[in-house]
Amino acid sequence: MDKSLFRYIWKHSKRDQLIVCAVVLASQPFYFMSLDLPRQIVNEAIQGEAFRDGNTTAPFLKLGIDLPSWLGGGSFQIFEGFQLSRVGLLFGLSTLFLFFVIINGGFKYWINVAKGILGERMLRRMRFDLFTMVLRFTPEALRTVKSSETATIIKDEVEPIGGFIGDAFITPVFLTMQAATALFFIMVQNVWLGLLALGVVGIQIIIIPRLRRELLRLGRERQLASRELAGRIGEVLDGIEVVHVHHAYNWERAEIGNRLYTLFDIRVKIYNRKFVVKFLNNFLSQLTPFFFYAIGGYFALRGTLDIGQLVAVISAYRELPPPLKELIDWDQQRLDVQVKYDQVTQHFADERLAPLIEAREEEAQDEPLVGALAGEDLRVSDPHGGMILDSASFALDLPARVALIAAGSPAASVMARIVARRTPGFGGEIRIGERDLMRLPPGVVGRRIAYAGIDPILFPGTIRDNLIYGLRFKPLGKTEEGRREAERRVAEALRTGNPVESISDQWIDYERVGAKDADDLDRLLVHLLNRIGMGNEIYLFGLAGRIDPDKDPDLAERVVDARRGLYDTFRSSGMADLVEPFDADRYNDQATIAENLLFGVPTTEEFMGRRLAENSDFRSALDKAGVTDDLVHMGLQIAKTMTEIFQGLPPGHSLFEQFSFVGAEELPEFEAILRRHPRPSEDMDRDDRVRLLSLPLAYVEARHRLGLLDDRLKTELVQARRFVRETLEKSEFAGVDFYDPERITAAAPLRDNLLFGRVSYRVANARVRVAEAISTVVREMGLLEDIQRIGLDQQVGTAGRLLTPQERASVNLVRCLVKRPDILVIDGALAPFDEARAQQMTELLLDLLEEQSLFMVVPNERQAKGFDVLMRFKDGQVTTETTTGGREPEAMEPGPEAAQPIEGEVA
Repeated sequence: MDKSLFRYIWKHSKRDQLIVCAVVLASQPFYFMSLDLPRQIVNEAIQGEAFRDGNTTAPFLKLGIDLPSWLGGGSFQIFEGFQLSRVGLLFGLSTLFLFFVIINGGFKYWINVAKGILGERMLRRMRFDLFTMVLRFTPEALRTVKSSETATIIKDEVEPIGGFIGDAFITPVFLTMQAATALFFIMVQNVWLGLLALGVVGIQIIIIPRLRRELLRLGRERQLASRELAGRIGEVLDGIEVVHVHHAYNWERAEIGNRLYTLFDIRVKIYNRKFVVKFLNNFLSQLTPFFFYAIGGYFALRGTLDIGQLVAVISAYRELPPPLKELIDWDQQRLDVQVKYDQVTQHFADERLAPLIEAREEEAQDEPLVGALAGEDLRVSDPHGGMILDSASFALDLPARVALIAAGSPAASVMARIVARRTPGFGGEIRIGERDLMRLPPGVVGRRIAYAGIDPILFPGTIRDNLIYGLRFKPLGKTEEGRREAERRVAEALRTGNPVESISDQWIDYERVGAKDADDLDRLLVHLLNRIGMGNEIYLFGLAGRIDPDKDPDLAERVVDARRGLYDTFRSSGMADLVEPFDADRYNDQATIAENLLFGVPTTEEFMGRRLAENSDFRSALDKAGVTDDLVHMGLQIAKTMTEIFQGLPPGHSLFEQFSFVGAEELPEFEAILRRHPRPSEDMDRDDRVRLLSLPLAYVEARHRLGLLDDRLKTELVQARRFVRETLEKSEFAGVDFYDPERITAAAPLRDNLLFGRVSYRVANARVRVAEAISTVVREMGLLEDIQRIGLDQQVGTAGRLLTPQERASVNLVRCLVKRPDILVIDGALAPFDEARAQQMTELLLDLLEEQSLFMVVPNERQAKGFDVLMRFKDGQVTTETTTGGREPEAMEPGPEAAQPIEGEVA
């Protein structure tokens, strides 16, 4: 980015700036005329100067130019106008004044909108330029730059810069022209009053900006303090676990409090200085009207200035302070924004950025990374000055499977990062054939080298999104979208320097990864996850996933068939008592009362949990069915029982989880309700009834066993089910996906759609046995791969926190494998696994990468079996040894075909 903000703005927006400035200049004659009309109304229409010689009519819209005496006098007539009476002239001039007010307002409207659009376009360009530079940060820069500060700069700190961009050239032109027009008009009326106004304006322009320089310094301090505050808060959030472990709450509160006090102190100083300057500016602005009234009145008394001219001068001066004030504010904003821009450019300094590589040069060097790999005179030092690599050299031929034997030394990891291009800051040279590895374009390295480190980085999104992340190099084809919207998007992208490519385009080269289309790529991903040992986990994720029957009707129909097959298996195997199916005519003892009443899955939050009792449609349906009083009475009994059971128990006790009706923090509230209403009564207020009604909705007789449900109430609840459905279907938005044995419930997990019921609480080990039965039916009906593909939609959460360390590591490895790199570097990526599993995965990687190169850091020679080359490190030197080859890979951990589902995974 240019070091000068104005050069950056002019370079990218000069065409738009000139167009708006041209409109500003075109608006000034209309502005001048609007200033002269009050004089004409007072002098010619009201005082009757136009009818002085006994004329009954006067010209209207007479166009001419009358020069003042100090400009030589004289006049030029353009149009004689229309003859009007005195009243007609008054209304004609007044209407003309209103017309010019509308015209000037229209000009201002267009100019402000144009400035706003121009500013937004430039803000979009600037943010994109900064983000592009973030992608070019070198590894050394990334170790010193705080991500939270960089994000704050791009999101917040450039916001005022973007707001200023539209005003950078247009506002000073517009305001200067307005002020100059008003001053010129005053001088035309009376040169002495004009010079007086010019003198006061000159004082304002000279003194006020000088007084505001201290505000700039304070503003710079405030911006830096705010950025440091954001960075510190980001650090605390990143390390919140350490804060919890060491109970450092008081220190962190005090530290942030100190930073907030610093910000407060700076802002107080800014306010004091700011309003002193504002007071002086307002005083100077009001000083000129004093002179106008005094001196202008004196001239009027002497007859050298008529009343209409004095009124016009005062009216014109009213138009002068606003543009002057805004012009001074613009100058202040200019200096403030320039400071911000300077700080932004310093954060994105050139020394922090990797050099740009042209696309043609990148394409020319995109060749397979095979041949002789040689490192010469490699030198790397540690933070204490010791040498990790000291003039080390090696040579080997690629493709090869190389074991970098750590033996307690960091040299192996350093070498792995050098080969993976993750450590550019080293001495010496490393080449592949005639090509310098460190000079290869980043695009070539990204496609042909993969690196899996000890801390896998996953982005929020699905497992699939993370697996195919390394395949999105460039768009290969366009998807169909609205032509007009596409043209507008591309046009705006070209005007703002943004990419014209759309994220909806085809970004994946399926042929490169050995797939035909997106579905085939999913099958490849599932295959690799099975090979890597994550098949069972992805299968369980799939069971927890959901199906959209509109998008995949064939799969939905097959799931319904599998549901029938599952119940056939239960009946034939004597397992019918394991699951109680949903039946529209029967009460399900294994489900909650809410589930029995809704007989479906809520799709909005207002029908979930305690909020269901607050829903007016739901309560009205219960009232129609006549079960509200019974449920409130049951809620009162549950509240009594819970307060007795939980009395004296600390929060977090296991009983709170077992009886999930009332939380520890809610006990006092229900105790208060019991004191007000120890037994059911008709005078119970609405809020208490709703709170009590919410308790039995989570009640499951088979689980909680409080004996609160008898056959009569069950029958009434089944009958109430019909009223609930009818009421919700008539409402504007039902919010519930109702159960149907002949179709998929889209809002329910796939597991629930297969079961179409609830696992019995009364049968021991029922969940494990049901999970085994589901696995059997899934395999028999060929649904395994489809379910695993649904598992690819599992969200990984922020930084992959919804996955276990082993799952994160597996996803990271498959992400590297699926792009088929020429060189795969493994540096601690298997650390989350035990030794036996890590050895199995190592042998699998050796098997999968027979035609590619594999560099893996291993702790000792015992785990280096099967590699072609052993690379050892000692005293800063490197030695290589070629072995006789690998051995046949052993079987991996069983995939989902053989894996037994984990207990508790089926609800």
